[in-house]
Amino acid sequence: MKRILVTGGAGYIGSHACKALAAAGFTPLCFDNLSRGHAHAVKWGPLIEGDLLDPKAIDQVIAEVRPAAVMHFAAYSYVGESVAEPTTYFRNNFSGTLNLLDSMRRHAVDCLVFSSTCATYGVPDQLPLTEDHPQRPINPYGASKLMVERALADCSVAHGLRAVSLRYFNAAGADEACEIGEQHEPETHLIPLVLAAAKSWLPVTVHGDDYDTPDGTCIRDYIHVSDLADAHILALRSLLAGGKSSSYNLGNGRGYSVREVISAAERVTGRPIATSVGDRRAGDPAVLVGDATKFINELGWQIQRPDIGAIIESAWRWHTRSELAALDDGSVTGRK
Repeated sequence: MKRILVTGGAGYIGSHACKALAAAGFTPLCFDNLSRGHAHAVKWGPLIEGDLLDPKAIDQVIAEVRPAAVMHFAAYSYVGESVAEPTTYFRNNFSGTLNLLDSMRRHAVDCLVFSSTCATYGVPDQLPLTEDHPQRPINPYGASKLMVERALADCSVAHGLRAVSLRYFNAAGADEACEIGEQHEPETHLIPLVLAAAKSWLPVTVHGDDYDTPDGTCIRDYIHVSDLADAHILALRSLLAGGKSSSYNLGNGRGYSVREVISAAERVTGRPIATSVGDRRAGDPAVLVGDATKFINELGWQIQRPDIGAIIESAWRWHTRSELAALDDGSVTGRK
């Protein structure tokens, strides 16, 4: 089986991609420093602890495992944090990627699937966003990802690297088998925060209700994380078959406001969810909705889980089962 190096494979999307890789007949090798990932999410291949900011570490790994390709997820991804700590984001997301690219070139690994983001577009001129929309990020997180996209394009010309950049919209939901799910520390993503509020009966904060949208709250395009993982397999197979470098949007093409997500979560959980209104978050556009037609037409992607209710329901099942498992092994009650 072909070995695929997965940087950030202990994270939310990376771990789902590792599961999809194993199901597709590949061997995922997870390279992660565990600063934001979780060792318990690495279930389908070995965990190699290391940091992309350590060029010797990544070079040693690539020299030893000789992967057929790399899936690159390792990055910091909090918009608000990036506004407060921009140099941290440029150092981690961009400089770390340069170390990876240098090592790939030294060892003749020429295929890379890159976890990019719709945050590279900034404030949309028109919706839904297509890949030819100008990229004008309004926060350091998006800027750091755009810098990587530019580096990939230049390395394609200079060194023959073939790279597919996948610009996600909002990843959400959980593995249908409830083996892995969304678990960030701290948690800033809407759906897990809303589900935590449903369990705790405490209010969830709505960051701004005065945006230029129908109900005043931000609108986002939510895509199930397993659909994202399937897209990575398609991109990988294309590259391994000799496909060229390209960039693609990955989204549902349908936006939901914060209020609509909360209402959907109330229907799924059967519980009322209290809210409080806070300040807008720096770097948040009012609306982000994507057009994934290019990827669907060129690589045959099929979105299996488009409904927001189904996405939230999968996340709710994972959160509920995880809580029960923690109670059973004593990690919540302190029995063990």
